[in-house]
Amino acid sequence: MGVAILIDEPRWPAHGTVFGHLVSDSSLDELHDFAARAGLPSRAFDHDHYDIPVSRYDDLVAAGALAVGERELVRRLAASGLRVRRPDKSPTRAEARPAALADWDRYGLPVDVRDDLLARWAEPHRHYHDVRHLVACLSALDALGAGRTRAAVSRRDRVAAVSEPDGASIDPTIRVLRLAAWFHDAVYDGVPGRDEEASARLAEDVLYGLIPAREAAEVARLVRMTADHRPADDAAAQLSDADLSVLGQIPGRYHVYARDVRLDYAHLDDDTWRRGRLAVVESLLGADPLFHTAAGRRLWSETARANLAAERKRLVGI
Repeated sequence: MGVAILIDEPRWPAHGTVFGHLVSDSSLDELHDFAARAGLPSRAFDHDHYDIPVSRYDDLVAAGALAVGERELVRRLAASGLRVRRPDKSPTRAEARPAALADWDRYGLPVDVRDDLLARWAEPHRHYHDVRHLVACLSALDALGAGRTRAAVSRRDRVAAVSEPDGASIDPTIRVLRLAAWFHDAVYDGVPGRDEEASARLAEDVLYGLIPAREAAEVARLVRMTADHRPADDAAAQLSDADLSVLGQIPGRYHVYARDVRLDYAHLDDDTWRRGRLAVVESLLGADPLFHTAAGRRLWSETARANLAAERKRLVGI
């Protein structure tokens, strides 16, 4: 059976109408090209398909989409290797927020600080750099071994350790690293360098007096590192790798990331965006190493370079 854009009959209720799915049985690039020609909004893309309202069904079929049953669409999508199952998708904002709340509870810090940070991460101009990215960074730190607790805390650090509800303790060095994740994009205006510096200063202003001064200074130092991702020590390497871990996700999730970064810069025309994004992609491809921890390289390096190379090909071909 040849390559095709497939569409099933809309029957999923939402937003006062019903929706179907538009997929490709060969490549996400083909799917995006068809969607762009049809004038579908990029926000309609969801990892492996576009959500299609019933009002667009007939004209998309007329434009060349092959109408198939739901089971046939799912079968061919799965056979293509493009299907993304629910556990592998980016969390929704509604799913990410409770995870962030639960993470903060471990640090013994005021909830008003947490709420101010979450309000920043929820600002309406954010698309990629939102609470989903925060939670993804925290989850990546877990994958790198910078988890929330440790079984044993050294005598020197025991006084500074934060008592958790279950009686466990959080290592102060881990608390610093995870707080750096919370603050690293707390200020986000889409201005590289300036955003990181403003986020670091916010961390200094907020945290001094709440945690030891050396820890607050360390949080700010780690936040500043994310401006160039050139870590000088293990803690910075872990934060850098966590921040870039999205590059090493499965293609469907990477395409959601690329879409959302474009939406973050929606004020730029397509040509300006393409040139700027191409420079970023080429810089990342040229980084050696891209990931600075052994675990990060094992988990994400190979897939990240494949994703970046594919995006570079798309950008050059525009």
